[in-house]
Amino acid sequence: MLRRILGLMLLAVLGGCATTGGNPNDPLEGYNRAMFSFNEGLDKAIIELVATGYKTVMPEFARTGVSNFFSNLGDVWVGINNILQGKVGAGMSDFGRFAVNTTVGILGLFDVASNAGLEKHNEDFGQTLGRWGVGSGAYFVLPILGPSDVRDGIGRLAIDWHGDPLWYVGNVPTRNELIAARAIGDRANLLDISRLAEEAALDHYAYVRDAFLQRRRSLIYDGDPPPRSVYEPGISYNHDALPAAPAVRTGFAQTN
Repeated sequence: MLRRILGLMLLAVLGGCATTGGNPNDPLEGYNRAMFSFNEGLDKAIIELVATGYKTVMPEFARTGVSNFFSNLGDVWVGINNILQGKVGAGMSDFGRFAVNTTVGILGLFDVASNAGLEKHNEDFGQTLGRWGVGSGAYFVLPILGPSDVRDGIGRLAIDWHGDPLWYVGNVPTRNELIAARAIGDRANLLDISRLAEEAALDHYAYVRDAFLQRRRSLIYDGDPPPRSVYEPGISYNHDALPAAPAVRTGFAQTN
């Protein structure tokens, strides 16, 4: 149900993209700021408090094991996206990571593969669309899920959810508990950096937006984007004005 609601909102934004604001990087800034404030309020009222308690109660080694477990589940979808992008070697490495960590790493609780030289990758269908030349479209803050753009929102809501193994857990209460545990673990891992971002930025919304746009651009080009003067078919906007900024997040979903 949540996915359908978010998808309908994304379609509404697509229909209104012709109306632009003063910032070419953020033509939907009025809506985005309102949704950002809603997500921030919800985060501080619920998820941040739960994540803080989780971090306080759970020892670091246990939190690392939980993060490793969910990260290992995601390696299969990462591998599929690498192959769809033509990076077959990286995709096979991702499948190898999953096999090693699931067996030797005891269901992924221990990241044995990284110590064995199998690099961890970060790929999703939004990046795959970008590699295929699909433009990013307008920056768009998703309800609950946080920063996105039209291309990544479509990739996440239409495709990535189908690549998430947790959605195939037959028992609904167990599935929901696993999804909640992953969200809480992700939020707990980012408590320190999100607080630093809030303290350092005069305009927290703009800081998160610029960090997201810059990081997504870097991810699409595997950390080696072309000079900004070079035409980029997968990027719709001129990001020349974006400052250097680390990856941050808001809402319940981690930005990739």
